Amino acid sequence: MIKKIENKSEKAEITDRILRDLPNWFGIETAIVEYVENVQRMPFWAVFENDKAVGFIAVKEHFEKSAEIYVMGVLTEIHRKGYGKQLVDETEKYLKYHNFEFYQVKTLSDAHPHEGYGKTRQFYLSCGFIPLEEFKTIWGEANPALQMVKKL
Repeated sequence: MIKKIENKSEKAEITDRILRDLPNWFGIETAIVEYVENVQRMPFWAVFENDKAVGFIAVKEHFEKSAEIYVMGVLTEIHRKGYGKQLVDETEKYLKYHNFEFYQVKTLSDAHPHEGYGKTRQFYLSCGFIPLEEFKTIWGEANPALQMVKKL
């Protein structure tokens, strides 16, 4: 079951707990703290299994017609069960309803050899996002960012 979460402390708790379960993707303490703080002000959904949040997604609305997956995560033990796709689909419904036209996400570029992020890129491709541009200044030379976009 997917549920839109409005309560700031619930958003913070879910984000903190799940990101800490994903050290291969979210291993920098300052980044986790920043995500936990920022998601409290964003549209936020969680997917539940047996009344426990097992995944989440937060959307950053940039402009009137464009938004971004700010951060998302699904507990490691339930990867590849379709929960991530369900979360993306749910946010797309919300964005279309509110007349957004473009959806983007940034992830680690394939210029950085990280097996986990290879799977992440494949996931976003399967959701219909296409690579647009690589940036070496967002996260630094060692962590080139790949911007992927989707027309809604």
